[in-house]
Amino acid sequence: MSALLETKGAVRIIGGEVPTTLVAGIDLAVQPGEFVAITGPSGSGKSSLLYLLGLLDLPTSGDVFVDGAATSKLNEDMRAHLRLSKLGFVFQFHFLLPEFTALENVLLPMRALGKLTEAQMQARGRELLTSLGLESQIQKRPEQMSGGQRQRVAIARALANDPAVILADEPTGNLDTKSSEQVLTILRGLVSNGKAARAVVIVTHDLELAARTDRRVHIVDGKIATEETLHSP
Repeated sequence: MSALLETKGAVRIIGGEVPTTLVAGIDLAVQPGEFVAITGPSGSGKSSLLYLLGLLDLPTSGDVFVDGAATSKLNEDMRAHLRLSKLGFVFQFHFLLPEFTALENVLLPMRALGKLTEAQMQARGRELLTSLGLESQIQKRPEQMSGGQRQRVAIARALANDPAVILADEPTGNLDTKSSEQVLTILRGLVSNGKAARAVVIVTHDLELAARTDRRVHIVDGKIATEETLHSP
């Protein structure tokens, strides 16, 4: 089975008088139907690795592969299209646009990709929000919703273009226990649907959350220190 997302020798160094190595030659492959946690101490490079995986940042050397295709030599328009069509993002802070309703926020990636008609986008947006228990929130703006509801809207937005991989950076870090459990259940459900063959990669400092994924990759000083399989996907 070929990897949905892979890094080979990925290095990320930021300049300055004293260059800092954020990611130091990481090889990592994410398979369809896999739920992977990236853990590590603050400043270890785990979020930097996620940004490389998500094509939000370019490796200084090495490469990132999406569905087997190398990406480091692509121009920004091509990388942006890959992000829109293949990858979905969820962050600790939902980053919903405050002037837009839940539905309008979910429609944004679909409009940017431009594959569906307006009617199809509206139908998909409503379907996604309803599937996440947000049917009563469709026309509400972010300030009218709870933190857990806003994060579920962010998940719906991440799923808008039916991506192969969901990348989540501390997705439960700003939530209470009940909302965190809801978000974890949703993320687990995304990889349990064999038909979709989707993968989820999360960065988290929460070791209890990480223990409920399929595989934990522990990063220290920009390198993989340990890697363990916790559950079979």
